[in-house]
Amino acid sequence: MDIHTGEIYGKQTLSRFVMYNVLKVSKGSITLQNIDNPLSLFETTAEKLLSSGYIRVSQTPYIDITAEKSRRRGATRKPSRCPHTVDFIEDRADSQRPHPIIADLFS
Repeated sequence: MDIHTGEIYGKQTLSRFVMYNVLKVSKGSITLQNIDNPLSLFETTAEKLLSSGYIRVSQTPYIDITAEKSRRRGATRKPSRCPHTVDFIEDRADSQRPHPIIADLFS
């Protein structure tokens, strides 16, 4: 299974459904960021990601437009498309959180 930068993976925990944004994909590792807590980053491999129960929620990236911009130059990346445009396939805009439809299966 191919994992690409910008995809969103989720995992059902005991209390809630947690979603992670794929920040970087290199030859041996994948860097994930918690959507609810942008300071929470971790690295894993594709095999460990899939064997741990993570499921791809969305191929459309999530862009937080309310986040403060860094003062460092080049720290903020510009999106390749407008984050307010609604994607009819995903039924959401890039600035909207993905619908945790997988969490509905567990409740």
